[in-house]
Amino acid sequence: MPVAIHAPAPDADTGRRRPAPPTGRNGVRRDSWPWPYLLVAPAVAGGVFLLLYPLLRAALISFQHFRMGELIRGGAAFVGLDNYRELLATGEFWTVVLRTFVWTAINVVLIVGISTGIALMLVRLGRRMRTALMSSLALVWATPIIAATTIFQWLFQSELGVVNWVLTSLGLDSFRGFSWFANGTAMFGVLVVLVVWQSVPFAALTLYAGLTTIPVELYESARIDGGGAWQIFRQITFPILRPMFALITSLEVIWVFKCFPQIWVLSQGGPDGATTTLPVYAFKIARALHRYDLGSAVAMLTVVVLTVALVGNLRRMLKQEGAET
Repeated sequence: MPVAIHAPAPDADTGRRRPAPPTGRNGVRRDSWPWPYLLVAPAVAGGVFLLLYPLLRAALISFQHFRMGELIRGGAAFVGLDNYRELLATGEFWTVVLRTFVWTAINVVLIVGISTGIALMLVRLGRRMRTALMSSLALVWATPIIAATTIFQWLFQSELGVVNWVLTSLGLDSFRGFSWFANGTAMFGVLVVLVVWQSVPFAALTLYAGLTTIPVELYESARIDGGGAWQIFRQITFPILRPMFALITSLEVIWVFKCFPQIWVLSQGGPDGATTTLPVYAFKIARALHRYDLGSAVAMLTVVVLTVALVGNLRRMLKQEGAET
């Protein structure tokens, strides 16, 4: 694209042209370079204070003897890795870790799979139906987490819940008065449905936006060559949108892995710890036992696990992009 070159304006007194102000590589005047940084400085400072400071504070507490007494009077003693040794030596911690990985895997697979199907359907729908479906997705996405969780409490209520009424009306009498919140497996399933329902709109709309960028000629050529729906998706759609799939998967892993409000409001990690994941486990230790040091250690291990998983995914994505280029 040709770059427009503006001649310096003539001086009003002498008629001579004044030299143009020096510019950097991106065309920004050098004498105005601090302003972009000054404008974003408040947002950066706020982000550092709200995100980095709590993380560093939690990391410090995880290396201290920090309980109710230290919270009130201060003077926490440094204990090194004792909290981590105590945590890693308990079988309950490893059970919670396994449950958290299972929880994350089930939710992410369902979210990405359902979102992909909805995005492909949006491309094929007519304008009115597409607008109606997208509006519904946006409404679900805009619903506050606590409000949606409260709705699910009503839906799955044992005596007056809509779900039990529908299942009983279909002839499934075993669900008459069935208590979803007293059964570990059922409670786990309810939470999966809730989190998937809340997470699908973002992923589906993002994938739909990516699908609209793929040239229609590629699909027409593939159909002329006899390609089926699965072949077209595997050889055209997915390779083109691979970076977007990787990004959505990474974001969903983060959101599902650290999911807390839905679990705490519906079950508080119960019954019998069947829905206790690492964030809930850290909160329960700090809240019930006042072991803020041990709870901080759980939180820091959660951050480490997420960082390792996401860094590995990012490296794999960058290698794939480098191989394609």
